[in-house]
Amino acid sequence: MDILLGILAIIITLGLAYLMSNDKKHINYKGIGIMLLFQLLITWFMFSTELGKIIINGISAGFNKLIEFGTEGIMFVLGGFVVDEGGVFFFNVLLLIIFFATILSVLTYLKILPTIIKYFGGLISKITGLPKIESFNGVNSIFFGQSEALIAIRSQFHHLTANRLYIVSASAMSSVSASIVGAYIQMLPAEYILVALPLNMFSALMVASIIAPVTVPKEEDYVDVSNVTEDRSVFEAMGNGALEGGKIALIVAAMLIAFIASLELVNWIIQAVFAGVTLQQILGYILAPIGILMGIAPSEVIEAGSIMGTKIVTNEFVAMLEFQPLLDTMSEKTIGIVSVFLTSFANFSSIGIIAGTVKGIDSKKAGIVSGFGMKLLGGAILTSILSATIAGLFL
Repeated sequence: MDILLGILAIIITLGLAYLMSNDKKHINYKGIGIMLLFQLLITWFMFSTELGKIIINGISAGFNKLIEFGTEGIMFVLGGFVVDEGGVFFFNVLLLIIFFATILSVLTYLKILPTIIKYFGGLISKITGLPKIESFNGVNSIFFGQSEALIAIRSQFHHLTANRLYIVSASAMSSVSASIVGAYIQMLPAEYILVALPLNMFSALMVASIIAPVTVPKEEDYVDVSNVTEDRSVFEAMGNGALEGGKIALIVAAMLIAFIASLELVNWIIQAVFAGVTLQQILGYILAPIGILMGIAPSEVIEAGSIMGTKIVTNEFVAMLEFQPLLDTMSEKTIGIVSVFLTSFANFSSIGIIAGTVKGIDSKKAGIVSGFGMKLLGGAILTSILSATIAGLFL
């Protein structure tokens, strides 16, 4: 029964994307089918085979070792602080972003990541028929945040039509940055966070390709990675990566303060009118029907829906912090589905971040991206639902 509900959820999700499509005649059904098959194979391999479990445990162990190294740096600077039991979220989680951002910056300077991303993206393009820039950006979005992923293709922005802009923006919005994956792993089970990365890449490309199909002239279908970084040495890359990581950590901290405080304010207003009711509970009821189709147990769907809704109206960190205390009370399947759903930038604030980034690259294109608005968020939410549903089929 769960499998049938999951299949129905996939059909409904892709069907809603179809209804949002602005060019139904040119949808690449073959490429979408291939990517859906890839998702099923990846999830089956990771969750249902011993080798897959060994690989994902190995990757998780690698992240945990990097977290240990990062913690050494944090303790050197902040070791004199005495904190309450449980630590301080900013110290124990957010500051790790600095170390992870440094590693990414060095790997980018050495052309290791850009080369891997370029050829993996090229392989996806060849198999699915998607344009190379869109495929490259989809893979690039696994490793880099919204702004960084778009900046990496800035030299080719003049080629991007409105539909192509939608696809690259949707990929950026439906992904996460590898620099903050370490922070996520500190809050939720690593295996679900790591599986969400490739699932979101394919889901974003599938949903966006339905909503905004593209056909690209051969002379415009290429990827240029020659100017992905302006660093002139490893040490400059390390320094710039550390500064960028520090900026991200402070931004996340500032957003958490603003969103959590605002959420409390909204709940205070709601409870003044409807005693005992919170925004989270309202969102839980709204998302309950799709949550059941995704595979969440009816007894858990209101709580799970409230977490997913919180992510949409605030951000994934706020939702993860609310979900963390519930991990011991929910089933493994619900934990997996919700964790995958939370692992993306699909929320209202991301629209502004993406539009602002595009404005810095090409002010004329920024107006087009701003016009996407709710359509961009809608596609990103469908992406999260699709990824979480695929994960639920194998839990």
